[in-house]
Amino acid sequence: YMDRMSVSVIQMDIAEGAPELNRKRVREMVEKAAAEKPDVILLPEMWTTAYELSKLKYLCDREGRPTLDMICELAVKYRINIVAGSIASMDEDGNIRNTCYVVDRKGNIAAKYEKMHLIGLMGEDKYMKPGSKCCVFEIDGIKCGVIICYDLRFPELTRTLVMEGIRVLFIPAEWPTKRLMHWNILLKARAIENQIFVVAANRAGNSMDDEFAGGSAIIDPWGEVIKKADYKEQIFTSELQLSKVEEVRSYMTVFSDRVPELYRI
Repeated sequence: YMDRMSVSVIQMDIAEGAPELNRKRVREMVEKAAAEKPDVILLPEMWTTAYELSKLKYLCDREGRPTLDMICELAVKYRINIVAGSIASMDEDGNIRNTCYVVDRKGNIAAKYEKMHLIGLMGEDKYMKPGSKCCVFEIDGIKCGVIICYDLRFPELTRTLVMEGIRVLFIPAEWPTKRLMHWNILLKARAIENQIFVVAANRAGNSMDDEFAGGSAIIDPWGEVIKKADYKEQIFTSELQLSKVEEVRSYMTVFSDRVPELYRI
């Protein structure tokens, strides 16, 4: 059981609708991040295609492949856990979901999460189906959870994961610059109200319609920002001191002070 977890966050620009190019780029960036010897690498949301929603049925992976094969290969090669951001993945019934795979050091799929909240503002719900299961998993014995981008606006989802015992929450995203203020505040809020580490990888760069904020961050259970990116492509690595979760919770006793029988949701 580890008290420390070293995490590398990859903040990257994404070539719209060019999965092969993006996979090549991710391979290079994972190799670069692996040189820091982290325990975990986190990628951003929809990094194989970006939001080329109308072309997804041609561009998406089938049951996670071929992207998943590459991620598993890299995980084994560098003996590293990879929270593989998210990709558009089609199931055998032809439904496409915004899917995050977590791969362990041996190349096994440790978890799979499908984004629950689809953003109507971007028409995501017209091209993809929502997932229906929360995702709690272990990395080297540490309980973790993952949510994707828009899910960050739904505090009930993160609280559900926290009640199942997570200490680290991973968030891949493609969050635009025009709502950067919300991103910064919500990341801190989820960390503070749940007394957990939040590790978030956002997209950098521009698409036809949007400029992306970057601002990937690692935030501790007290809401302090450990590391934060600017708006450019970059990789940063930091160590999470996991005993901080218990330390903060024993000082500010929000979990024992809850009165769930009075809450209406």
